[in-house]
Amino acid sequence: MSAESVRAFLAAHAPDVAIIDQGASTATVLEAAQALGVEPARIAKTLSLRVGDAVVLVCARGDARLSNGKAKAALGAKPRMLGAEEVEAITGHPVGGVCPFGLPSPLPVYCDVSLQAFETVFPAAGSRTSSVELTPARLAELTGAEWIDICTLPEKVA
Repeated sequence: MSAESVRAFLAAHAPDVAIIDQGASTATVLEAAQALGVEPARIAKTLSLRVGDAVVLVCARGDARLSNGKAKAALGAKPRMLGAEEVEAITGHPVGGVCPFGLPSPLPVYCDVSLQAFETVFPAAGSRTSSVELTPARLAELTGAEWIDICTLPEKVA
């Protein structure tokens, strides 16, 4: 059901965006990066968060960490990660395949500015083996996302 809803969403809103099904797990950032042959940072992970009474999705680069302080400042309350069952019930996607496309009902979507460092990124596509490749700007456009700064990046080792 989940992959089909993503396929239908893309057919209606972005028929030029192809779903890449690796046939191997892309459920974690590292597995996705390995399967797609890209650096982990280019994987656009989708975080499912409860902020007060609302549920929001945040797309961020694969190596970024959510900053509670930045998130509270940007979203108005401290975020809490949803549990796996709640994620699937709300998004229609299994953990490891969560993406901001093909949702059963609209949710606020945010893109962390960390994604803008890349020409293209790879969000999941509704299953634990599929993804799409698109520009960060196109990801935000297709999902009606607002750009925010709520993540921190790993420190560079000299």
